[in-house]
Amino acid sequence: MMIFLDANILISVLNQEYPIFNYTSRILSLADRSGYQLFTSPICLAISFYFSEKKSGSKGAKKKLQLLATKIGVTKVDQRVVTQAINDKRVVDFEDGMEYYSAIEEGCQLIITEDVADFFYADIPVMDSRQFIREFF
Repeated sequence: MMIFLDANILISVLNQEYPIFNYTSRILSLADRSGYQLFTSPICLAISFYFSEKKSGSKGAKKKLQLLATKIGVTKVDQRVVTQAINDKRVVDFEDGMEYYSAIEEGCQLIITEDVADFFYADIPVMDSRQFIREFF
């Protein structure tokens, strides 16, 4: 299963934000299990770095992202993705629209985010971390 992880999932793991860290860390552990491929976008990585740097400093945040980058794939945010997000009248949050279309272009079958309502227009399932753990673990 190809899964897209939103920035809030990554931030929870990088900053050990409870109570959702209990769920998000289990989701990230899927990177080491066969049958699962985890992805995120460059935008999500940048957002995650920003919040990790606030807590862990620049060096610490870079180390965390370095490890994260070895575990998950990175989708493309190119002209096609940007255009799709701009032209989709249902997209309210442009950043989320780019994340959604980069996930679709990569072939992701599911999006995990703590802001499920932001992806109300999605043609693939969107779950929060708790829901994913209940359904797949």
